[in-house]
Amino acid sequence: MADYRTIKAEPLTNAIRAIVKAGGSSDREAELVSTNLVEANLKGHDSHGVGMIPRYVQSVTNGGLAVNAHVKVVLDTGPLLTLDGLTGYGQVIGHEAMELAAERAKKNGVCLVGLSNSHHIGRIGHWAEQCIDHGLVSIHFVNVISRPIVAPWGGSDARHGTNPFCVGIPRRGKDPIVLDFATSRIAQGKTRVAHNKGVELEPGTIIDNEGKPTTNPRYTVIPPHGAILPFGEHKGSGLALVCEILGGALSGGQVVKGPSDGKHNVLNGMLSIVIDPGKLGTGENLAHEVESFVAWHTGSPPAAGVDKVKIAGEPERETKKKRLAEGIPVDPTTWQEIIEAGKKFGLDQAAIEKIAG
Repeated sequence: MADYRTIKAEPLTNAIRAIVKAGGSSDREAELVSTNLVEANLKGHDSHGVGMIPRYVQSVTNGGLAVNAHVKVVLDTGPLLTLDGLTGYGQVIGHEAMELAAERAKKNGVCLVGLSNSHHIGRIGHWAEQCIDHGLVSIHFVNVISRPIVAPWGGSDARHGTNPFCVGIPRRGKDPIVLDFATSRIAQGKTRVAHNKGVELEPGTIIDNEGKPTTNPRYTVIPPHGAILPFGEHKGSGLALVCEILGGALSGGQVVKGPSDGKHNVLNGMLSIVIDPGKLGTGENLAHEVESFVAWHTGSPPAAGVDKVKIAGEPERETKKKRLAEGIPVDPTTWQEIIEAGKKFGLDQAAIEKIAG
C-alpha cells in the first residue's frame, strides 16, 4: 500500500465535484455524481467509485453522456412507470427514477418502473438504499449496453455485461439488508482496479481472447479482450440472461445484440419493483419475521477463519466506517487517470491536487 495515496472522503468528493462541474454540470448534478461515486469507494466497491470519472469524461467528450439531462416520463399509470434516462448521468437519472417510484409505491402500494437509456447507473445498492430510506422493499434487474465483457456459461467469448441483481429490505431501527451483486464472478471495474494495481486475479475468474483460463486482468481492460466468467456456473449465467431481458427489453430499452461500437459509453436499463410493506398489509409481519430469521441466520457457529456470520450489506457498512476514519485508498494509476480526466475539462493538476489536499 506504500504507493497508494489515502484521501479523506470530503476532499475526494470536492475534487470529483469540481471535475464534473468543469464539464458543464449544474451544482446539483455535480453533487449527486461526486457523492455517489465516493460512497461506492467508502463501501469498498472501488470498481464503481471515483475511478469511473475518466470514462465519464470520455463519454461526455464523445457525446455519449448528456450533461444536465433529467429522466423523461414515457408512461405513468401510478403503479406502472416507464422512464427514459436520455443518456444522462446515471447518478441523477437513478435518483430521480427512484424518487418517482417511491412516491407512487407509497400511494399505490407498489410501483413497477422500467428505466431505459441511463448512462452508467453505478452501484445498484445505492438505489435500493434510497428506497429503504423511504421504508420500501425493492428488487432490481439491470443490463449493460457497452462492450460485452462476460461469457455465457459454456461459452468462450464475451456476450453480455455484468448485469447486476439487487434487493433492498428495510429493518426497523436496525441496519437494512442490501443484496447487490454482479452476475459475473467479479465486477468489470474490479478487473480494471486489479490491472491498475498490477495484481493477478483469482484463478477461474476470467478467460483470455482464445477462451483459455488466465489470471491476467489485462484481458478485460486492453485488446485483445477475453471475458469474465459468470458466477455460480449455469445459475449465475441464467440470472444474467434474465437481467438482460427484464432490465434491457421489458424496461423499454435495448439488449446487447453484437460487438461494441468501439466507443467507451455505458448505458444501463433497470427494471425495479418497489413495494410498500404497510400498504401490502404485511408490514408488521415483515418487521418481526425479518428479525427472527436474521437472528437464526447469524446464529450459525462461524466456520474456521470466519469472525461471524453476516447479513448482506454488513461488509459494506464495516468498510465505510473504516474508510471514513482512515481515508479512501486510491492507487497511483487511477489517480493519474483522474488528473488527466480533469485536464480534459480544463482543470490542471495543481488545482485538483489542492482540492484533494
